[in-house]
Amino acid sequence: MQTQEQLKDMVKQKYSEIARQDKETNQSSCCGSGCCSDEVYNIMSDDYSTMEGYNPDADLGLGCGLPTQYARIKKGDVVIDLGSGAGNDAFIARHETGETGKVIGIDFTPAMIERARINAEKRGFHNVEFRQGDIENMPVSANTADVIVSNCVLNLVPNKDAVIKDIFRVLKSGGHFSISDIVLDGPLPEKIKEAAEMYAGCVSGAIQKEVYLELIEENGFKNILVQKNKAIRIPDDILRNYLTETEIQEFRNSGTGITSITVYAEKTQDKSCCEPGCCN
Repeated sequence: MQTQEQLKDMVKQKYSEIARQDKETNQSSCCGSGCCSDEVYNIMSDDYSTMEGYNPDADLGLGCGLPTQYARIKKGDVVIDLGSGAGNDAFIARHETGETGKVIGIDFTPAMIERARINAEKRGFHNVEFRQGDIENMPVSANTADVIVSNCVLNLVPNKDAVIKDIFRVLKSGGHFSISDIVLDGPLPEKIKEAAEMYAGCVSGAIQKEVYLELIEENGFKNILVQKNKAIRIPDDILRNYLTETEIQEFRNSGTGITSITVYAEKTQDKSCCEPGCCN
């Protein structure tokens, strides 16, 4: 059994490699995992190309949804993007929040931070910054963000409860998040769960959907809404790297589901709060 730190180191190493790849290479694998496929297809992510603020250089094809489309960002908002990668969601959030707002991208992979900063500097974006750090303990003060977004990242973190707690800490009272992630309906085969490539590829680190939503509720969030629910089907030619033909058929017939969900929740206004800066 790998420790949480070993899992994090494995993901950091894999995403350092991904940071140096192009989108086409990533899209021919399972969410950027690098596992070979006979065809090029985008298994997890949705098409960002029609969204305002989209920058192709920042799109590595690593997401599993469009959280910024559902995030209800207003002009002047402070937005934090968890697991910001090369800057894709951060730049779209910047378009929504405008020149009067601010976007902070957080990623724990130095190569991703470097690539995102280069992308921002090339475009002269002065109200977008990228900070290296863990999303379980963000390098951000409490009560900072109006909106938090994240795209296919929490599933890679072993301690999801700690991430959700820190989201609550960093959001302003009255703030909200919109997060896209991979969740499960039923248990995955052990061979998939144990495969490092699949873990970095957004599947083996996922937890059950009901557990995911319960964690959000247990940490004090209100008005929880599943904004989008999309079934994910990993093609057989990818699964053959991990399972026999018989095991693939058993998996297909098991009723186990792999799903991309986009979840919205609010840190509701506490009218009795007295902590400096906690109320708008």
